[in-house]
Amino acid sequence: MAEETVHLAGKLLVAMPGMGDPRFAHSVIYMCAHDDEGSMGLIVNKPQTNVDFSNLLEELEIARGPNARDIRVHFGGPVELGRGFVLHSSDYAAAHGTLQVDDHVGMTATLEVLEDLAQGKGPKTSMLALGYAGWGPGQLDREIARNGWLICDPREDIIFGRANEHKWTGALKMMGIDPLLLSETAGRA
Repeated sequence: MAEETVHLAGKLLVAMPGMGDPRFAHSVIYMCAHDDEGSMGLIVNKPQTNVDFSNLLEELEIARGPNARDIRVHFGGPVELGRGFVLHSSDYAAAHGTLQVDDHVGMTATLEVLEDLAQGKGPKTSMLALGYAGWGPGQLDREIARNGWLICDPREDIIFGRANEHKWTGALKMMGIDPLLLSETAGRA
């Protein structure tokens, strides 16, 4: 029997408790792309503790206007840690470089979105991720088959909410799973 291809762009990946890679322990990842060439997503529940948006703008020499927004900065994943990705509501699109993931969420990886946010413009809702989670062709599908990840539909408070410490349990509860009863090992019948 052929394996069914699951389209993950626009979905959440929720790490199982036995996740072997500590960088992904208790992670919730919003998937931006998933196709035959690989997969890319942003961790939405791990805030950066040593970087804030104001300092980042200063480092990039982007002037803050009087109506500047102060958005949260997250660890987006272990790939290209020096690169920023703004995950945002679909009410915004840069002239170049916005990937409209689904009807509700876009992702922009250009300075234009940071400049707009610094001037009080830009998307209504957003978060900045430094780095991303990436997988080569078929790699994520194999991790899912080995019970490394659960998949669920996104919810705005899980993606953009401020309560990062509750996003993992919130995503599990959204699927009807009690995190206390979730085993680190799983099998297939």
